[in-house]
Amino acid sequence: MKFIVSSTYLLKQLQVLGGVINNSNTLPILDNFLFELNASKLTVSASDLETTMSSTLDVESDEDGSIALPARLLLDTLKTFPEQPLTFVVEDNNTVEISSNHGKYALAYADGNEFPKAVELDNPSTTTISGDILATAISKTIFAAGNDDLRPVMSGVFFQFSTEGLTFVATDAHKLVKYTRSDIKADQVAEFIMPKKPLNLLKGILATMDDAVTIEYNDSNAKFTFENSVLVCRLIDGKYPNYEAVIPKENPNKLTIDRTQFLNSVRRVSIFSNKTTHQIRLKIAGAELNISAEDIDYSNKAEERLSCDYQGDDMQIGFNSRFLTEMLTNLNADDVQLEMSLPNRAGILTPVDGLDEGEQVTMLVMPVMLNS
Repeated sequence: MKFIVSSTYLLKQLQVLGGVINNSNTLPILDNFLFELNASKLTVSASDLETTMSSTLDVESDEDGSIALPARLLLDTLKTFPEQPLTFVVEDNNTVEISSNHGKYALAYADGNEFPKAVELDNPSTTTISGDILATAISKTIFAAGNDDLRPVMSGVFFQFSTEGLTFVATDAHKLVKYTRSDIKADQVAEFIMPKKPLNLLKGILATMDDAVTIEYNDSNAKFTFENSVLVCRLIDGKYPNYEAVIPKENPNKLTIDRTQFLNSVRRVSIFSNKTTHQIRLKIAGAELNISAEDIDYSNKAEERLSCDYQGDDMQIGFNSRFLTEMLTNLNADDVQLEMSLPNRAGILTPVDGLDEGEQVTMLVMPVMLNS
């Protein structure tokens, strides 16, 4: 088995696939990349049993075969090469010899048949979505997903597809984000919960891509196909909580404010907040928003006044500044609206502008009790 491939082209593909490999694997074979050669097509795969990703590269060869090569060693070697053709030759003594312009390097390989096969999906449903839209949907929601191992359903992003549109939801019970696209529709109704790791991989790859991504899914697995790559992952098992029930419908108090100003103010004031609660207080009256924080243990406090557009009763409400900062950072609007009903009910943050046609983002943040 022998093939010739460009060093930077191979490195670029392997660096993406390397994101799948865990630092510590139960099966030693998972520390490897699987190389499957079929004439001039080389398919390289990486897996952690839950997620398997493969990319197909064009190489110079007319042979077939499959081997598993140590991922870390290969990546570290490729990073040091300038752009040049590399020749890979499988030798009889269980090593692969890589020849560059300047030298030769031998790595031990494992049998490609030991590598776990990617799951084949039975009778999947299919939806096609543009890569950059999927990347946006992931980055707008994934930060709100939880990290609680005891509630695995909340540690992923909920995909809800219907003939009306696509909805993506993430929550950790303190904050919730719902991102909908009414301009893209699925053929049939489907719901599944995607784990964070494959989503983070997809987000990184798709951000620069306008190509279509085909999503196939059944009850247990999802498969994403785009350009020359395929990602298959196991879905999170369980029923997603009824998120619609927690979004308050009647919110008479509406605050509209410049997002950047609000974000910078929250960031500054929160430096003076209590280090465990991160609590900041919003006091709204007329066209003025007063943001304050206090850390009683250290006698630190801060207060800022901003002008805003406000319709509703004067009110005071407390929020965890970290959640507010995360949400404001993830919106790209010039102005945002915060809708509230009572100091103990969730606030709803939405962008006033900066959205595409058919795009909608709703962010919900739970208040914290204010000590009067």
